[in-house]
Amino acid sequence: MYLIVGLGNPGEEYRFTRHNVGFLVLDEIIEELQPLPISSSSFKGELYRAGPILLLKPLTFMNRSGESLQAVAQFYKIDPERTIVIHDDIDLPLGALRFKKGGGSGGHNGLRSIDRGIGKEYMRVRVGIGRPREKGEVADYVLSPFGPQELETVQSVVKRAGEAAIALTQNSLDYVRERYSQKGG
Repeated sequence: MYLIVGLGNPGEEYRFTRHNVGFLVLDEIIEELQPLPISSSSFKGELYRAGPILLLKPLTFMNRSGESLQAVAQFYKIDPERTIVIHDDIDLPLGALRFKKGGGSGGHNGLRSIDRGIGKEYMRVRVGIGRPREKGEVADYVLSPFGPQELETVQSVVKRAGEAAIALTQNSLDYVRERYSQKGG
């Protein structure tokens, strides 16, 4: 069984913000796979199942995403190597898509929370959101909505990231990296 997790913040005010691109990708996957919802408040998130794939939207807010992921992973006995986390990445230009396993959090509080909960050996789908003009603007930037001129790029990368996440449940990381990576910008 695989666990695909999209990172974001709950609430309509955050829905189309840069930090919620993981939720947007998970919504795309849910639309594609038509999974069945799994009800349990102990998971602290929205959980779905499509055959051998679990899909999770943690509802703990970004900084505590690891709590939800850890609860699901422990209950279903899913190893970190079979966990795929989809998240925003300010170190990549808007529309870029990269994949890796393990590594540091890069200052991303959602990843830091997950690292504390299950370790670092999970796969990552990194979706580029670009960088703010000034270094001190990061918090405001990631919580800001995409601009109208960015929406076409966002829709395209969200669709491709969803396809890539599903492909990771059936293919090697190298195969997915070779087939789905894109530069963006």
